[in-house]
Amino acid sequence: MAELKNRQAYHEFFIDAKYDAGMVLLGTEVKSLRAGRASFNDSYCQIHKGEIWLKSLHIAEYSHGTTNNHDPVRDRKLLLEKREIKKIAAKLKEKGYTLVPLSIYFKDRLAKIEIGLAKGKKLHDKRESIKQKDVQREMKRFLK
Repeated sequence: MAELKNRQAYHEFFIDAKYDAGMVLLGTEVKSLRAGRASFNDSYCQIHKGEIWLKSLHIAEYSHGTTNNHDPVRDRKLLLEKREIKKIAAKLKEKGYTLVPLSIYFKDRLAKIEIGLAKGKKLHDKRESIKQKDVQREMKRFLK
């Protein structure tokens, strides 16, 4: 299974810092992730009582699961060191910053998530990003 990427986050936000975190998951969630069945639509991270929680990440129910299958959009706890959480919390208090999930991948059989400290792009910034991508695409096409 390749890593699952949140391409929309790179279009909507400037990513200032990236952090790798562990996730508290159920068995059927891990199996669905290995099958690549997750959606980042409208997902975000939030700090509550000194812990970081992943909200609105949709992990599809496992097809071979029983009645003990998981809730697809439940809140999931992220595992980071306390000093990292404090650093993130201080940045989030600044105006315009948010915490977004960037990708989910497996490292040594453990599911990990890359989260980014992000600042929203304005419309003209998004247009500039699209122009740069078009130029890169044209250069690749020309060099082939």
